[in-house]
Amino acid sequence: MIRPVSFRMNEQTAVNNYYQKVLDSLTPETIQFKALQEFDIFVDKLKAVGVNVIVINDIKETDTPDSIFPNNWISFHESGDVGLYPMFAKNRRLERRDDILDTLEELGFEIENVIDYTSAEEEKLFLEGTGSLLLDRVNSKAYCALSPRADEDLFIEFCEEFEYTPVPFVSNQTVDGKRLPIYHTNVIMCLGEQFSVICLDSIDDKKERKNLIKHLKEDKKEIIAITEEQVNSFSGNMLQVSGANNKRYTVMSNAAFESLTKQQINQLKKHGEILYSSLDTIEACGGGSARCMMAEVFLPKTI
Repeated sequence: MIRPVSFRMNEQTAVNNYYQKVLDSLTPETIQFKALQEFDIFVDKLKAVGVNVIVINDIKETDTPDSIFPNNWISFHESGDVGLYPMFAKNRRLERRDDILDTLEELGFEIENVIDYTSAEEEKLFLEGTGSLLLDRVNSKAYCALSPRADEDLFIEFCEEFEYTPVPFVSNQTVDGKRLPIYHTNVIMCLGEQFSVICLDSIDDKKERKNLIKHLKEDKKEIIAITEEQVNSFSGNMLQVSGANNKRYTVMSNAAFESLTKQQINQLKKHGEILYSSLDTIEACGGGSARCMMAEVFLPKTI
């Protein structure tokens, strides 16, 4: 997780992230202060239940307002491979830092290969990490909502390289009366070991929706359907993590939790405890939530 130093609404991502808001009533200093508070409380809650959190400080000089969302530019794999991804916004490309890989190696993680897709930026093609890619690592399937930030050819290339079965689809939201692609898959979908939270209503193509459901049922995932209105509260932006004694937690924001029905909460509780934290400022300015803030490290450990 990346501790922010200059968090604000990123004007370069707002062009197709319709969840971002301008908080005119707050100064930039107040926004940064509130975001930092939310970040630190969230990290403390994760650590309190035994989640191993590696916190790395952002660098002020690079001016990277979205650095708090590291899962978009990097992914870590059990094989020791690391993926580096092409980013839509030019100022987000500055988030990629070699020193982070050095820090992980110092902590005993093993890095075998770095698979770098970033040259695709020259062709204006993008695939934004595990924002675009929802990886079922057990069943070797990758789910991807195609959008200006998730190119289909790049997605297929990733699946061939990492040996995943591709499950592409288009997920839409209504903006000013038009149906437009949702920018990241992990806004409308979460994959747990035995469940999936998904906004099926956002997938307008019936064949694509049917195919996605088929794959989830094939892998015996309990489908927990959420509405487009709940997506606006980031209820799709969850992540299942392991805490002390390998206990499972489904992590989300306070807004996401409050948007859920009793039935949905009970469905989730069958698969582990729910952990939530207030991320109001981060969600409003950044257009991302709890899941976006966590880049899971699956690398093998040498120590």
